[in-house]
Amino acid sequence: MTDQTKIALITGASRGLGAALAEALSPEYHIVAVARTQGGLEELDDRIQAKGGSATLAPMDITDPNAMATLCRGIHDRWGKVDLWLHTAVHTSALTPANFVDPKEWTKAVSTNATATSVLIPYVSPLLGDAGQAVFFDDPKAGEKFYGIYGATKAAQMALARSWAAETARIGPRVTILEPAPMPTAVRARFHPGEDREVLTSPADEAARIVAGL
Repeated sequence: MTDQTKIALITGASRGLGAALAEALSPEYHIVAVARTQGGLEELDDRIQAKGGSATLAPMDITDPNAMATLCRGIHDRWGKVDLWLHTAVHTSALTPANFVDPKEWTKAVSTNATATSVLIPYVSPLLGDAGQAVFFDDPKAGEKFYGIYGATKAAQMALARSWAAETARIGPRVTILEPAPMPTAVRARFHPGEDREVLTSPADEAARIVAGL
C-alpha cells in the first residue's frame, strides 16, 4: 500500500450495516474493520477479498481505551491517517420499563454507546485531520416507552457527535450524522421480533445509498 491509499475505519464492522458499508467501500478504500467477533471479521475479509479489495482486521473491544489507543497508534504508524471513519458499533439492551432497568445492562450500554464514543473521537480526530470525514448513525428512541437504556445512551452518543460536528464545521474534519432506513439487522430484530423483515431495506442496499452520498 502506498501513501495514496484511502483508509476507511469502521467500528462495528462484523455484521449489519457496518459490514455492508465495509463491503461497499472496499473497491476504493482499504478497510480497517473493528469488532469483537473474530469470526464475523474473517467472513467479512473473505467477501472483501472476493471483490478485489483489502482489509486489516482488528478484533478489539471499543470499550477498552487501551485497545483503541493501540489501534489508532497502529493506524498512524502504518498509514498516518484515516480518510473516513464510520461508527456503527452499538449495544442494544432489551426493551424494559424504566423502573426495571438492570444496572449491569445500563453500565454496558453507557460504556459502549457513550463512553467509547467519548474516547474514540479524541483518538481518531488527529488521524482524520481537517480533510477526513466521520459518520455517525442516529436511531432516535429517547423518550419512547421501554427504550430507556438504549434511547438514553444512544442520545448521549448523538449529543457528542453533534457537538463535534458544530465545533468542526469550519475547520474540519467533516462530521456527518445519518439516520439509516429500517433494516433486517440483529439490532432491529431485538427491538421488533416477529415483524415482516421482507419489507425492510437490506443492509447492502442501504450501504450503497449511504456510500453514494458521502
